[in-house]
Amino acid sequence: MSNPNAHRKMTPKGQMSSSGMGPAIMHLPPHLKVMFEPNPPLDHLPRLVKRKMPPYTGLAGFLDVFESVNPPPRDVQETPKERRERRRQEKMAANDAKMQEDRAKWDPNAEDPRKTKDAYKTLFVGRISYETTEQQLRHEFEQYGPVKSVRLVEDSEGKSRGYGFVEYEKEADMKSAYKYADGKKIDGRRVVVDVERGRTVTDWLPKKFGGGIGETRKGGADVNVKYSGREAIGHFQVGAARDEGASRYGAHEPPRDRSRSRGRAAGGDRRDRRRSRSRSRDRRRDRGRDRSRDRDRGRERDRSRDRDRRSRRDSRDYSRRY
Repeated sequence: MSNPNAHRKMTPKGQMSSSGMGPAIMHLPPHLKVMFEPNPPLDHLPRLVKRKMPPYTGLAGFLDVFESVNPPPRDVQETPKERRERRRQEKMAANDAKMQEDRAKWDPNAEDPRKTKDAYKTLFVGRISYETTEQQLRHEFEQYGPVKSVRLVEDSEGKSRGYGFVEYEKEADMKSAYKYADGKKIDGRRVVVDVERGRTVTDWLPKKFGGGIGETRKGGADVNVKYSGREAIGHFQVGAARDEGASRYGAHEPPRDRSRSRGRAAGGDRRDRRRSRSRSRDRRRDRGRDRSRDRDRGRERDRSRDRDRRSRRDSRDYSRRY
């Protein structure tokens, strides 16, 4: 089959021409033909001449230009980091001075109509929700015994500060609340309870004066305690009676029943040892039972797997046979 474009030839511009009429660009209108015109040739520039630089010389020839007198003293400017540290130290010193002044004025035994009557029957309640009212607080703590009064500490604007005091009619009820109400959830928040230490502990200072207990405000978020309730406290001894002028509660001592202490002193150690031995025997017995149950479950599981395998094998043999 012959090529229909055999009579056409390739032009220098790459266009097809026919009938010897020249390239197709010759037939374009002038305003389009201008777009295909070549650029003018580049102007000829002379060759760059490399400038010769002067040679390197020493500074010995300029020594007589320098001054012979001593230089002026250097003016050392404070860096931003040093400025921040200086301001921080100044604030700390001002806060310490104010704290010492307020500490000298603080007297927990001063007369105040807002205080409870008996400090040894008063329970401190902290980490209270700001929406909790005195009526709710009374309702929650009346289950440990009759409540004489409840005071929720407020600021100058009448807003709750998140802690308060509950005074019981009996000291035994206060001890029961101290033992069982710690970590109790009220209005969605777990509270912490403690005895009133301001009037019961000698030389006691609150947290704002450098005293207090607990580690919720020890430092940053990496060192502060985040769990609810007071920290774990070991065995403590009850101090002297209030009429002797000494504190019955130490800096970290919770209240404890005296009758229980006397009973423990008489024969408590022996009973504790017997109780610990019986508990250890019960734990060992429970572990043995758990192991035997695990073994029985494992055997039963193996038997069920074997039965399933045999049933599948029998069904395959039956299908092949018939």
